[in-house]
Amino acid sequence: MPALARVVAPLAGVIVAVALFAATRGLDDVARGEQLGPGFWPRLVLIGLGLASAAKLVENLRRAAPTDHAVARAGAAGLGGVRRGTLLLAIATIVLYVALTPWLGFPLVTVGFVAAFMMLAGARSPVAIGAAAVLGTAGLLYVFVKLVYLPLPKGDGVFETMTLALYRGLGIF
Repeated sequence: MPALARVVAPLAGVIVAVALFAATRGLDDVARGEQLGPGFWPRLVLIGLGLASAAKLVENLRRAAPTDHAVARAGAAGLGGVRRGTLLLAIATIVLYVALTPWLGFPLVTVGFVAAFMMLAGARSPVAIGAAAVLGTAGLLYVFVKLVYLPLPKGDGVFETMTLALYRGLGIF
């Protein structure tokens, strides 16, 4: 890849992050005293985007231009060892997660999503998968519902009732 091409995308990421960060100035005008304003999370993501893009820019500038032989080898490797079937299943899992969350609720779908994604990534221990899925979901619930006051989808009907019971059981509300 030519040197200019290795620099353009990360540099564009830094520029976009800075420009969008500046555009978030007025988002906190409606914030209450002790609560995080609506601009907190977008700014946090934009800082992450800017830092990651800057790190990639520095990495690409430091790296020597690859030889034609190295480029040919990398092209022959394809997706770097990722099987297309696994990749398609991962994409389908993400789409299914987004589609089911409004109906089944964030907690139930997130537990399933984390477990499914861990299995796709190669995790084999049912105890580790179950613990990560349950504890990870509980952690997300505390952060987003209790700390940030972000309303997550509760689901419809019986799933909403289950979500509310879970929130009460965890002391979220």
